[in-house]
Amino acid sequence: MASSSPATATAHADAHPAHLQHHFVSSDQQFDAAKMGMWLFLVTEVLLFAGMFVAYTVYRVWHPEVFVAGATLLNPWLGGLNTVVLLASSFTVALSIHFIQKGNQKALLINIALTMAAAFVFLVVKYFEYTHKFHLGIFPGENYAYADVSVPYIQQFFSIYFVMTGIHGVHVLIGIGLFIWLAIRAAKGHFTSEWYTPVELVGLYWHIVDIIWIFLFPLLYLI
Repeated sequence: MASSSPATATAHADAHPAHLQHHFVSSDQQFDAAKMGMWLFLVTEVLLFAGMFVAYTVYRVWHPEVFVAGATLLNPWLGGLNTVVLLASSFTVALSIHFIQKGNQKALLINIALTMAAAFVFLVVKYFEYTHKFHLGIFPGENYAYADVSVPYIQQFFSIYFVMTGIHGVHVLIGIGLFIWLAIRAAKGHFTSEWYTPVELVGLYWHIVDIIWIFLFPLLYLI
């Protein structure tokens, strides 16, 4: 059998870029499949938090006075600060996608770094919130020991608070890991204006994390 010529091999390599998996016929098909997979994953994330929002609604209907009393023990200024931080991070992650579409590697790295910094700020603020509550004896469930507010069933409020904000915090931590991974790959020049699928998929994940917090903040801190 005659071997293929160098020109044929070069043409085949051009038609099949390095990022394209062998079981896809084109980059567009691969991107659509990856995006569909991410949306299916995000649906499961929405369902996870939807179950917690249902629990919140049921307990709120049963004991509205408990949620009013519990909200007085939360700091809306810190919650508001974290809301602003996450909204800013949504903007920077959108910019990172915009700049890699333009082929601007430096701006991509800068905006990934800014997004990571915002995520770290969010977790630091949440750390101070949690440690302050623990210092006061505010724990979930039967461990609740804050003497100044003795409202029946307030333990349930803080169980809901710690579970919802804690799981959300884990998602923020996972997001930081993903941004570190993106930053390493971006620094190596793995992304171009022709292929930036991981950047867009991580951006979708981060937008969902931000949207969930936008619901958590008013429901727990303000209403």
